[in-house]
Amino acid sequence: MKIVVLDGYTLNPGDLDWTPLAELGQLSVHERTPAQLVKSRAAGAQLLLTNKVALGREQIAALPDLRYIGVLATGVNVVDLDAATDRGIVVTNVPAYSTPSVAQHVFALLLELTRAVGKHAEMVRAGAWTQSPDFAFWASPQVELAGKAMGLIGYGRIGQAVARIARAFGMTVLVHTRTPAASRDSDAEFVGLEPLLERADVVSLHCPLSQATDRLINAERLAMMKPSAWLINTGRGALVDEAALAEALREGRLAGAGLDVLATEPPAADNPLLAAPNCLITPHLAWATHSARQRLMTIVVANLQAFLAGKPQNRVA
Repeated sequence: MKIVVLDGYTLNPGDLDWTPLAELGQLSVHERTPAQLVKSRAAGAQLLLTNKVALGREQIAALPDLRYIGVLATGVNVVDLDAATDRGIVVTNVPAYSTPSVAQHVFALLLELTRAVGKHAEMVRAGAWTQSPDFAFWASPQVELAGKAMGLIGYGRIGQAVARIARAFGMTVLVHTRTPAASRDSDAEFVGLEPLLERADVVSLHCPLSQATDRLINAERLAMMKPSAWLINTGRGALVDEAALAEALREGRLAGAGLDVLATEPPAADNPLLAAPNCLITPHLAWATHSARQRLMTIVVANLQAFLAGKPQNRVA
């Protein structure tokens, strides 16, 4: 069996081992694959693995030997699932591998927004403390999370993990989810979207991207939030209207935003959020701890083993 990995670098930049995958077939790993090389690199492969390289109907039709597509992530929007189904190609994904890491990153962003640890550490390094007339100083408001309301939009595994951490900080938890009956939690208050936006001190996005949630956080909904509130997005960039968020930050109608995802990645140089005040942006790395990537690799191999044994797991098509 010929196995081709189209874009393996982000999963394994060199600190993980491809050997377990190589033991399942003739393995070729490409760090990155531009669109024009997909067909040539995947030619003859029965088993194809992709993270962000798109496999549309045209690419799938051009690969007659293809039997299996393994997505090296949870989201599967890079694959035309209808085209795969029409061809009888099995498609799998990797759910839940990054839950602890993403939940941790939510609070890394929130703590930087509320305590500015990095900013103050740099000021100390630059000599500001040695020149201070006082034993302590701060260049931005220092905010305590205890007693604040964490609003979670979406309450899957990551949302629930964020809720547990929020409670450890002494925060109350508000939840808006499309499936409240399936995720009832006595320590969370389930509310509508508008009440959540109006009441939350922190709004953190954990819902899937769909037609219904595209630009879910738009100008109208940003206006519902407290001027003292923070927005955190570690979900999908397109959940947020970026121009509207940048405007709200520039006008002081929102205290700040912490974003690990943007609608286009990497972003264009003129993305308005890159210059917006009180906006922390990290380069889609919430998932990328060594532990999470090792879990991802382990599940990728297990998915392929299950397929080869005739018992596909984590199947999405």
